[in-house]
Amino acid sequence: MRLPKVLRGEDDAAAVDVLHEYFTRRLVKTGYLRTGALWDTFDPSGRREADRDVVTADDLVAVTLLSVKIPAQGALILLGDRRAELSSLLREVGEDRDLAGESDPLTEESPVSRLEAALTEIHGIGRTTATKLVARKRPRLFPIYDRVIGLQMGTTTSHTEPIRVALRENDGELHRRLAGLRAKAGLAESVPALRILDVLAWMQGKKYTPNGAG
Repeated sequence: MRLPKVLRGEDDAAAVDVLHEYFTRRLVKTGYLRTGALWDTFDPSGRREADRDVVTADDLVAVTLLSVKIPAQGALILLGDRRAELSSLLREVGEDRDLAGESDPLTEESPVSRLEAALTEIHGIGRTTATKLVARKRPRLFPIYDRVIGLQMGTTTSHTEPIRVALRENDGELHRRLAGLRAKAGLAESVPALRILDVLAWMQGKKYTPNGAG
């Protein structure tokens, strides 16, 4: 896995600026925050924790905050025909926990990998949308993937396992740094360390030049 440029040195100023740009600065054109900045706390029904093992309508709306859409037929399947199957897989995945704490490799047979695979079988749901749905349900455990992030991190072929390995190296050094950046940026702990990594890579791919870079 290739680190985003702002993580390759010891100075955190550029990385903190990227996080401020993504999460707290309003867009010049609209005056609103990026919709992605609302992803981590989006819970209009107030049932996110209670429904952690169920795919809900809230989840389908949540993924639109990250610029993907689920077609009507796919939504009907998610909330109907395959809802029980997906709930069973979510229960098998277990509670949300930090990916850095997973000592065993994540393979195709791991519950969370089988959940991702099951989602991609549904009409209109590709790899990117599937990862965003899994990350919605287990945000600390499962990283979001899209092509922008994959190209920046060199993980277009395999994404989750290389990140797990990187987070655990040197006794969890990267995981601790990401959590530290979250604190320096003044973000809530509800924003997982994985999201910090995701945002830094995505903003790099979108050609944002942070203050304090270089």
